[in-house]
Amino acid sequence: MILKAKTNDEGFSTGQKLPISSVGAALGVLCIAAGAAVTLTGGQRAPAYVGVVYLMFAVKVADQWEKVAVLRLGRYTGLRGPGWFHIVPIVESLSRYVDQRVRVASVSAESTLTRDTVPVNVDAILFWVVWNAEKSILEVEDFSRAITLSAQTALRESIGRHELAQLITERETLGRELQRILDEKTNPWGITVQSVEIRDVRIPRELEDSMSRQAQAERERQARNILGQAETEIADKFSQAAATYQDNPVALHLRAMNMLYEAIKERGSMVIVPSTAVETMGLGGSLAAVALAGKTPQ
Repeated sequence: MILKAKTNDEGFSTGQKLPISSVGAALGVLCIAAGAAVTLTGGQRAPAYVGVVYLMFAVKVADQWEKVAVLRLGRYTGLRGPGWFHIVPIVESLSRYVDQRVRVASVSAESTLTRDTVPVNVDAILFWVVWNAEKSILEVEDFSRAITLSAQTALRESIGRHELAQLITERETLGRELQRILDEKTNPWGITVQSVEIRDVRIPRELEDSMSRQAQAERERQARNILGQAETEIADKFSQAAATYQDNPVALHLRAMNMLYEAIKERGSMVIVPSTAVETMGLGGSLAAVALAGKTPQ
């Protein structure tokens, strides 16, 4: 006989097993066989049937990772499991079976506005575990659904407190914040939220194009700022050079002569210099010497 746990619409195991366990069914089959043997030998059939029904409903089994609460006439008496255990039918009943393994839940927040009024769709996953089965059974009706809805609400609230850039670049920080908020809420239920991971942050396509243009404009603005800063530094250097030449006319003349030399040292070049500049810097003799040097045979 195959016994399966029921699941709700969100895929979580509700922990409710069938009233008859596999062990109880096996013992029932043995009792039927024993009753048939007794009947063939002339014994009474009724006690065997009573034993079959009793064992099928009294013997229960919890898996290695499961716990279950026993209620006697509606009052909590204790936890059972893992392994097989015995209850008194009708007098005692079982709560839902609690899976104490690490479990995962997927939550999403669709079209939620960030702090800078940008609509985003955020997907996250959270890992949680039941560390106190007694509290989770007695304190919460459906803790799986409660955790999912709480995580969804906390995710929406956290998105509203952050800007889009923070959601994209600081996912780990957002995940730790959500984990702290959820853990404070679920600890009284005997449940610990181990971690929350932001899986995806999606924005509308038209907004992606706008952000791309904005980023391009920002890069162009930075380039222009760098160019302007370079021009400012060059102007400062020229200003310092001008102050130096103003107080030292000889240095200015030497600089002018060097510029002329650089201009005329290439063959075929022509430089027109005002006569006043020639007289002031005494360039007549220098230019003549250069011209003579050019005509001297090599």
